[in-house]
Amino acid sequence: MIADILGIAAVIAGAFFLLVGGIGLIRLPDFYSRNHATGKSDTLGIMLVIFGLMLIEGLSLNSAKLFFALIFVFLTNPTGTHALANAAWQTGLKPWFRKNTEKVDGSCTGK
Repeated sequence: MIADILGIAAVIAGAFFLLVGGIGLIRLPDFYSRNHATGKSDTLGIMLVIFGLMLIEGLSLNSAKLFFALIFVFLTNPTGTHALANAAWQTGLKPWFRKNTEKVDGSCTGK
């Protein structure tokens, strides 16, 4: 009973992180920001969903398979996002910078 409640909570938390990653994919301005947002939140979200499913399932062969899927995601998702960012950098894709139109005068008065 407790494991089911914790499992459902982990699945809901994972779904939240996946939703935040999807919003970041839409809202962020360039490839590198989008890659960072989706890489971090998707890894955590998928791992929480799989962990929650393991808690709901209990000790069984299905839990062992889910554990191996969790390890696979833990190892391959950061590697894949790093490879994508490295390939984008090697092909010359530059990061986005905000253009500051205000003149910087060096004062720290806050006015």
